[in-house]
Amino acid sequence: MSIGLMFATAVKAFLLIISTLFPIVDPLSGSPLFLAFTPQYSTQTRRTLALRVAIDSFWVLIASYFVGAKVLAFFGVSLPVVQVGGGLIVISIGWSMLAQKENQPGPDQRNVPPSDPYRRAFYPLTMPLTIGPGSISVAITLGANVSHHYGFHITLVLAALLGIAVIGASIYLCYAFASTLARILGDTGMIIIVRLSAFLLICIGVQIAWNGASALLSSLVFQVR
Repeated sequence: MSIGLMFATAVKAFLLIISTLFPIVDPLSGSPLFLAFTPQYSTQTRRTLALRVAIDSFWVLIASYFVGAKVLAFFGVSLPVVQVGGGLIVISIGWSMLAQKENQPGPDQRNVPPSDPYRRAFYPLTMPLTIGPGSISVAITLGANVSHHYGFHITLVLAALLGIAVIGASIYLCYAFASTLARILGDTGMIIIVRLSAFLLICIGVQIAWNGASALLSSLVFQVR
């Protein structure tokens, strides 16, 4: 493959990663949820926590993109199973947020000392609220597709790293400045957005679980026939 063609392929892979993953990760919609999980922390602490979440999200997407398919194959786990399990977790978290009273702490905030704000950086803030089963399955699919068609090329690796880094940067910016959004909307506006976001989270979880269940049922029907 010529250098020009490889460069064009790398640019295409870069744009595909951003255009596919950004709407699924959707850090703009996730920022109210991030605030709902961190109401007792200062702006500086939230920004540090946002950086941790962005870094964790970057590595989860990198691992999913490059080795996700191989890891699932090694353990004999299919993508539909990941979707069903992850969807159920997302439903559970969304329901907890939707059902909680306004003056109660959010999910996993009870009995958590304010001096240890980073224990939830990976779970649940990174997974599954930011990087859920939908994002992971898409990243795995993109990585497997590129590897199947083009094999290993350093330009494609760099394109994937850069594209996922852009996703991570967008997560940090949306989460780090979520408090600015809260000041603009006020307490009532944030309550409304958090409730709506929690309801949408439940719907997303149901959709993810249904996608996985549908794939499993389709394969079962196919095997019976």
